[in-house]
Amino acid sequence: METVKIGLKKRDPNIPAPIYQTKLAAGADVCADLEQPLEILSHNSALVPTGLFFEIPEGFEIQVRPRSGLALKFGITVLNTPGTIDADYRGELKVILINHGKEPFVVEPKMRIAQIVVAKVEQGAFFEAVVLSDTERGSNGFGHTGLKACT
Repeated sequence: METVKIGLKKRDPNIPAPIYQTKLAAGADVCADLEQPLEILSHNSALVPTGLFFEIPEGFEIQVRPRSGLALKFGITVLNTPGTIDADYRGELKVILINHGKEPFVVEPKMRIAQIVVAKVEQGAFFEAVVLSDTERGSNGFGHTGLKACT
């Protein structure tokens, strides 16, 4: 497994750094940087600060993803999944959480709210084409394969 060095600045030294919970985990957990609990009402969202700032090397991004336990148990997920932190962004990582659950959810200070994944990035060289090549699928979009069972 390749290790990529990511510069990290914390607003406060007491803010937890991202941490991998297991040796082979793809995502590192990030925590809420809150002074007091934050309630997210059912079907509402909130922007939750982490107090973390990154220096990501060129050719990489950090993706922000939900924590599966919060999603399963409480209906809490990251609204713009996956969120992208570009290599040239130097602002604070803030996570948009949405509550799809039936009950209000309380984000506690230093609660693990999301996970971040370091990923390689390639940029495309876009060019204007007069025609596009034909494929079996063509322009058929959402749901074009129907609801048939897996085989």
